[in-house]
Amino acid sequence: MSTVLGPAPSVTAVVASHGRAELLRRALRSIGAQQYSGPLEIVVVFDQSPIDPLDDLRTDLPSEVTLRTCSNDRAPGLAGARNTGISRATSELIAFCDDDDEWTPHKLAAQTALWRERPEAAVIACGISIVTLDGTIDRRPPMLTTRADLLRSRVGELHPSSFLFRREDLLALPGGVDEAIPYGYGEDYDFLLRVTERGPIASVAHEHVIVHWDRDSYFAGRWERMAEGLSFLVAKHPDLLDDSRNAGRMCGQVAFAYAAAGDQGAARTWTRRTLTHRPLEPRAWLAMLTMTRLISPQTTIATLNKRGRGV
Repeated sequence: MSTVLGPAPSVTAVVASHGRAELLRRALRSIGAQQYSGPLEIVVVFDQSPIDPLDDLRTDLPSEVTLRTCSNDRAPGLAGARNTGISRATSELIAFCDDDDEWTPHKLAAQTALWRERPEAAVIACGISIVTLDGTIDRRPPMLTTRADLLRSRVGELHPSSFLFRREDLLALPGGVDEAIPYGYGEDYDFLLRVTERGPIASVAHEHVIVHWDRDSYFAGRWERMAEGLSFLVAKHPDLLDDSRNAGRMCGQVAFAYAAAGDQGAARTWTRRTLTHRPLEPRAWLAMLTMTRLISPQTTIATLNKRGRGV
């Protein structure tokens, strides 16, 4: 079993970005403001967009923080960009941060301290504060999450911007982040399912990541992409359907996405699958309501987002 070496192991923060200059700068400033005594490197991967030299930002970062930029040289999209960043990272540990999120100053210190207590963990996560248009909602994941837990639930409190990995574990993972998932939807769930074959996820019981839901998501309104990505995951990981509650959740999400996209045939097929697994699954009924067009999918998503939830 690998362990975290030393009191403050080196960390590379991998930030994939696509045309969000101001949000990116906010994210990078939060990473540079870490109260962490170990070496810190930031690798920004520009996906399907020109490299921004970030010259104006470099003077704002502490001199001991290394900032490097590069283009995504893998498949276009978040998965390829993250794999590019992983391949460029030089540190013992690798963290992800979405370019529209932020870290609090003590994130890395708290996570590496927990890893010394839980060396069997394959991932260290933490709580998140979700900023919506109506306020802030705090979410904390379970102290320990196993692959068996993930097969029963996505555990939505586990957010990619909170993930910290050993570099050696990521390099040993076949294919890294799966670039074959349609449109990259659900790639973080797939990634956790595979990484946790090497050990559980331990989480710091504090909110150290700020997740911004006060703006449109990349997938907002792209219902076909959501449906194709989720149905791909169900086919790739058939054991996701072993638990009736999780099977109902995932099939219900696909049903809702197809209903929102206006594909009535596929929506009805997935709604039937949902009800077979779990007759009282709320997402099946949301899908049927969406098919009637009595309520728009945008209204449903907005209502759930106000509570810090998704479909």
